[in-house]
Amino acid sequence: MRTETARGPGIPDHRSAGRYVWWLVVSQRGRVAAGATYGSLWMVGLMLPPYVLSRAIDEGLVPGRMPVLLGWVAVLFAVGVANAWLAVMRHRTMTRIRMDATFRTVRVIVAQTLRLGAALPHKVTAGEVVTIGIGDVGVISQTLTMTGPGVGGVLAYGVVAVLLLTVSPLLAGVVLLGVPLLALLVGPLLGRLQGAESRYRDRQSGLAARLTDLVGGLRVLNGLGGKDVFADRHRHEARELRDEGYRVGAVTSWVQALGVGLPTLFLAAVTWLAARMAAQGAITVGELVAVYGYAAALVVPVSFFIEGGYDLTRGLVAARRVVRFLRLEPDTADGSGATAGSKTVNGAGDAAGSGAGDAPEAASVLRDPVSGVEVVPGLLTALATARPGESAAVVDRLGRFADSAATWGAVRLDEIPLPQVRDRILVADNEADLFAGTLREVVGGRRDRTEEAIGRAVRTALAEDIVRGLPDGLDSAVEAQGRNLSGGQRQRLRLVRALLADPEVLLAVEPTSAVDAHTEAGIAARLHHARAGRTTVVTSTSPLLLDRADRVYFLVDGRTAAVGSHRQLLAEQPGYRHLVARGEDEDGTDDSLTNGSGTHEAPVNEDRVNEDRVNEVGTGESGADVTGTTDGADPRPEAPVTKEDA
Repeated sequence: MRTETARGPGIPDHRSAGRYVWWLVVSQRGRVAAGATYGSLWMVGLMLPPYVLSRAIDEGLVPGRMPVLLGWVAVLFAVGVANAWLAVMRHRTMTRIRMDATFRTVRVIVAQTLRLGAALPHKVTAGEVVTIGIGDVGVISQTLTMTGPGVGGVLAYGVVAVLLLTVSPLLAGVVLLGVPLLALLVGPLLGRLQGAESRYRDRQSGLAARLTDLVGGLRVLNGLGGKDVFADRHRHEARELRDEGYRVGAVTSWVQALGVGLPTLFLAAVTWLAARMAAQGAITVGELVAVYGYAAALVVPVSFFIEGGYDLTRGLVAARRVVRFLRLEPDTADGSGATAGSKTVNGAGDAAGSGAGDAPEAASVLRDPVSGVEVVPGLLTALATARPGESAAVVDRLGRFADSAATWGAVRLDEIPLPQVRDRILVADNEADLFAGTLREVVGGRRDRTEEAIGRAVRTALAEDIVRGLPDGLDSAVEAQGRNLSGGQRQRLRLVRALLADPEVLLAVEPTSAVDAHTEAGIAARLHHARAGRTTVVTSTSPLLLDRADRVYFLVDGRTAAVGSHRQLLAEQPGYRHLVARGEDEDGTDDSLTNGSGTHEAPVNEDRVNEDRVNEVGTGESGADVTGTTDGADPRPEAPVTKEDA
């Protein structure tokens, strides 16, 4: 089924919940008009059989005129067939309207998620997004049912009033006054339902966020012994959500009970009054049957009025949450250029993304005035500091993921259009998300890659064993966040993905922190060769990686304390030597780097070697980690921020 959303969801009106629902209506005007037409004809058609039946009784059955009776019976049959066809078309059209609204809202939510990029986790919880995508979307689409039977119910109400006026003004007055009275009786409950539904949805999103955190950090919680604490907290919040659900259910049950009960009582009252009038001779037997039929048929539109008010109340609550999400703005002012994975910390100024200047055409120096770091084009630059967060902050500023006065050549980074920055500068976070898909898709990113290009990147990241170890090689399935891989394997795949992107400037945060020393030495050598002539920045305190760098910045309290080669800093900077020593001699020589013949040897860190070996082989056929411990040196759970895919 081809829908209008195939051409794009359009620009939503998020000024208010009501305006958003109205936008969903006007976005499919033709279909809504068809649904309203079918719904109106069907609802009015429900009022015709009582009239035809009364004519058959008064003009055919009572006088005994068989041809006339058969004629009215034929008309009644034709009306029934036509109304059945209208009911089918109404239901089919309204289903399409609801589906269009559902998928349109889903696409709008996904587009907003991509627009927010890496700023998303700082502005809304994962549970909120999940609740909107799973629950609120369906509730909003159900509200659009009012555009079909809702409009038809109003017309049917008017038609019945006119038909009853031809029978008895008294009965018409009762009907015309009785239906609004039913709505007034249900109104206060709808207001109460709106408040209870809002509280329930808020608690539901909070519990979903808690569950997401629990699942994402389960292995870490096991290692820290905090699993039971989080489980108890989840049980407590689940009980609170259940109690809130009971309150919503109590109000809902009254609304639905009144939606069925009040129209039935109304039908009984109108029928009793008509029966007395027939007994007194004020109306004929046929008219009595007609009045009963009108009142019985009127139960349908009255029920739709009550259910429509119920759906509208819940729909506005859900739409309010969607509108609140759509109002969120990315941290950068260049919203049009924000892509999945873009991130700005603390927000950018008014000039951010303003396009005041273009990026330099030739490779140019990246400067961070806060730290004093200058990244020279074509070199492998390393940042070493005792606090990893400080070097990561430098990378964020150089990659324009944080507000700063960093420059690229003679132009400030925040004055360059964001798409230009993202196309040429890539920040590779060592905790970037790995999405579910085949291994080829996971490392390929947004472009199709040749087998040769993938092979080169895999060899550079020493990831050949990962490809060989999976049953179908590059076509093997990788679970979300790489849950069927070890920590070292995940980190190497992130490096493969970054290398395949082949950016002009690659800023890699701790790219080898979760691998063993032997693998790290190989990656360091191959990375330097693979990125020769390209600008590369890595943050690390590993002597294996630092020794391969062309320039090393030693940072203290976030500022440059010394610049030079690894061996020069070892000889001249005691603080640097203490930071990266790992068993080196105090005189600054690093016996672990050579074996006496000038050949490089990796200093073996037994803990990391053993750990990585456990991670590499400690998986069963399903790929699940059976060690019960965290993988790699960094025990933190996977971060939801993906810079690498910017």
